[in-house]
Amino acid sequence: MTVEQFHVDGDVAIVTGASSGIGRTIAERFADDGVDVVICSREQENVDPVADAIEDSDRPGNTLAVECDVTDSEAVAALVEATVETFGGLDILVNNAGASFMANFDGISENGWRTILDINLTGTYLCTHAAADHLKDGGGIVVNLSSVAGIKGAPYMSHYAAAKAGVNALTSSLGFEWASEGVRVNAVAPGFVATKGVEAQMGIAADEVDRDEIDRRMGTVEEIADVVQFLASPASSYLVGQTLEAGGKPAIMENPDT
Repeated sequence: MTVEQFHVDGDVAIVTGASSGIGRTIAERFADDGVDVVICSREQENVDPVADAIEDSDRPGNTLAVECDVTDSEAVAALVEATVETFGGLDILVNNAGASFMANFDGISENGWRTILDINLTGTYLCTHAAADHLKDGGGIVVNLSSVAGIKGAPYMSHYAAAKAGVNALTSSLGFEWASEGVRVNAVAPGFVATKGVEAQMGIAADEVDRDEIDRRMGTVEEIADVVQFLASPASSYLVGQTLEAGGKPAIMENPDT
């Protein structure tokens, strides 16, 4: 048995929303595989330390930090341009940038609704659209970060659930369209993951998650990065237009009424 097929299949990648959490871990994982990674965040000061840490490590991949708001089409175009100018092309796009807040539906303003849809769904569209020609040049890979909320819904996060459902539909639609162009499009739908945002909302820190325990519904950023790495590798070559749910132990009724 070999493991070579699980290495990231590409030389250059963009990972959006990579200042911390899942995005940062994905970027580090790609750099471990020798991929040159462009990482972005809305604030340059947040993403520079991530790039510096990768460059100062013994990872073979290089990195470039770019300030980019994924809801700004001009900024997204500049991100892709900087990637191609620096590293000579683009093979992998990971649409990880996202945001949410908790509120019941009645309490979500029109501005709040639009903001969450813009970041999670429109941002995914803009980045993918801007990268299209480069991804199609020799075949590329798109991995979208969705959520189980987009599959099952999420009370008190209806705006986020709606946006991620759109990401899932975009993934399957574009997976079909771009297959003939040699581009594989897939998505990961994480459940609860121990990030700083989840810790702030739920009070559960990453060091409190027992990765050896099967009976759990909280995952780690490393486990989501594992799935993204798989989708960016030749090992997932038969997965096209799919959304993989990575949600831990299913919440199903164990003793139904008879």
